[in-house]
Amino acid sequence: MLVMDAQSLESYADILFWALVTSRGQKFKNGDLVLVRFDVPAVALAEAVYTRLIDAHLHPLCLSRPTPAMEAYLLEQGSFGQISCEQPGETELYQKAAGVLTILAPTDPGHLAHVDPRVVDQARQSHLHARQALERRRRAGLLGWTTCLYPTQALAEAAGLDLEEYTRLLCRACFLNMAEPVREWQRLRAEVEEVGRWLDGLSAASFHLESASCDLVLEPGPHRRFVGVSGANIPGGELYLAPDCRTARGVFYADQPSLHLGRLVLGARLEFQNGVAVRAEAARGGQFLQQRLYADSGARGIGEFSLTDSRFSRVTQFMAHTLLDENLGGEQGNCHIALGSSPLESYSGPLEALTPEMEAEFGFNASAQHWDLVSTEPRSVSAALPGGGTRRIYENGRFLL
Repeated sequence: MLVMDAQSLESYADILFWALVTSRGQKFKNGDLVLVRFDVPAVALAEAVYTRLIDAHLHPLCLSRPTPAMEAYLLEQGSFGQISCEQPGETELYQKAAGVLTILAPTDPGHLAHVDPRVVDQARQSHLHARQALERRRRAGLLGWTTCLYPTQALAEAAGLDLEEYTRLLCRACFLNMAEPVREWQRLRAEVEEVGRWLDGLSAASFHLESASCDLVLEPGPHRRFVGVSGANIPGGELYLAPDCRTARGVFYADQPSLHLGRLVLGARLEFQNGVAVRAEAARGGQFLQQRLYADSGARGIGEFSLTDSRFSRVTQFMAHTLLDENLGGEQGNCHIALGSSPLESYSGPLEALTPEMEAEFGFNASAQHWDLVSTEPRSVSAALPGGGTRRIYENGRFLL
């Protein structure tokens, strides 16, 4: 039985194809290879996407992702050799990919809850060379990529909704209920880019986030730009920046629940000094939060600072998946940080010229982890201007152009 109706599937496929093309630095050519990675419950959407790629004279290669039961069994029962095995041909395949389109449809959001996170980290290392191959192509403008979510009963239950309502809210968030969904995304992209140019034009020395529970200051660092609606995530209405990870100071509090590696974390509170989280606690999942801060040398730093305008997002409530929850609009929009790696697309120069040495010099955070933590409290954000003085840039869930 289809979870989404035929018209929604067709509209979703149109949007994903637009996002894939939009996210690529160069135009696709006839015969370019596009990998379609999908969870089994989302096969109907994968089929709809497949037809778009064929009609565009591209070469789609469909790859079914392991089920939650498969992944959990490997990580709980597999040997070190099995867990760390690098799949033959994976890196070579990714070296030829012109696009990667991923459709997530979790049937068990908590399937990793009983797996040691260090084992998960080890398993991810087995794909390191493949990820590096994709990153090189992305930096050269040779890779388009996008990720989306397909509704499942498990996601609906985790969000406290029935499947029909969850599907309706997801369709609304992606503009699938509009007459011309792709045109809506084009309009949104133009509006968000305008705000991004305004923020970049301020040349702010620092940003100050204030709410009932947050008091955080961070500096953008050199050669930075705000990024929004790049096509990398559907839906995606946020504007984000990779701050200088060495500068964060103060307190951030995430009032929105976070499902990470199968664990539920509630009420995460982090205190930063000189860019490092020196204290961390949570109402639930505190021990797990503490452990993840020591996942690697960059796990205690902030890699991303993001703001979502309530006018730019149609996500209105907790949806039990970061892809949606980091784009929460609602009445107050949201602000979130990511512990761990910096999104390098926030670099204002040519990505292909950005070396690891330059990343360190400019304050981009390096980590295998990227964990978004979201605050939905009413907040204000001010920018310290280069000539002195401050300007409020965000309040009551909206940017103040």
